[in-house]
Amino acid sequence: MMQRTADRHTPVMRDRIIELLAPALQRPGSIVVDGTLGMGGHAEGILDACPDAQLIGIDRDPQAIALAGERLGPRGGRVRFAHAIYDELPEVLAGLGVARIDAALFDLGVSSLHLDEAHRGFAYRVDAPLDMRMDQSGGQTAADVLNEYDPARLERVIKDFGEERYARAIVKAVVAQRKIVPFATSGPLVELLKRVVPAGSQRSGGHPAKRTFQALRIEVNAELDAWQRALPVAIGALRVGGRIAVLSYHSLEDRITKRGLAEGATSRAIPGMPVERAEDAAYLRLLTRGAEVPSITEVANNPRSASARLRAAERTRDIAQPNQGGIR
Repeated sequence: MMQRTADRHTPVMRDRIIELLAPALQRPGSIVVDGTLGMGGHAEGILDACPDAQLIGIDRDPQAIALAGERLGPRGGRVRFAHAIYDELPEVLAGLGVARIDAALFDLGVSSLHLDEAHRGFAYRVDAPLDMRMDQSGGQTAADVLNEYDPARLERVIKDFGEERYARAIVKAVVAQRKIVPFATSGPLVELLKRVVPAGSQRSGGHPAKRTFQALRIEVNAELDAWQRALPVAIGALRVGGRIAVLSYHSLEDRITKRGLAEGATSRAIPGMPVERAEDAAYLRLLTRGAEVPSITEVANNPRSASARLRAAERTRDIAQPNQGGIR
């Protein structure tokens, strides 16, 4: 018997996200964008809690859109879907004839769908093809990265995106092994990492494949570049009073979020000026103090939520300066 989509996915910090976004979704016809739709868990909760809202669900994975469509079927008249990457938000909104939105949600990183389907290659606990593409219709795979990148480039990927201190030793071993047999599945890579990463680090830092797999996934899907572009675009699409919430799962994407929201919430007035000019005032108000984390109970019930960090902000004014990364 096929498992229901709702049973396959537990949305992280759903109730808190609804609490943060709902005040912006009370007027009839208000629009919320779920930029990382996944299997639709957050979208379902928002639509049920905000009966006047409509949702635009964006995902780069056609399978995710199909599963979310199944889950959101009873609310179909209030939902529109887009097969796109979240940094393509302006094109999505233009195509739908939408000028401004009332709320936006981004649940970054790998989804439960990708982790649970072994053939996608995201999970290091099963031997599967080294794919890791969120959209399997094109683009390089994780195997391509391992087998084709020159050593210096591969080391940068693993060190920067995986924050892996043993990146140089890992790459040296990868290069030696790929000369004999190219990497095709995750099993040989996991075994290599178990050999190369020191035992002490494995005891204190978790599974030895965790950081390298994260790095490969980010590289294959260009996740950080896309998020760097998407955040200011999403803020710029918000009407005054609109709200944005972002869930991050590692420090690299959370750093981008923190910096982007903090920049918008900070006055650009020159220190010592007696009066703040209107154009220098902050255009965001932070809704969370730092990054909020899941409760102990939620982590116990859904271990995948353990590394989640939630930040949110409200748009307080329009700006029209051309140097604000697309914000208007």
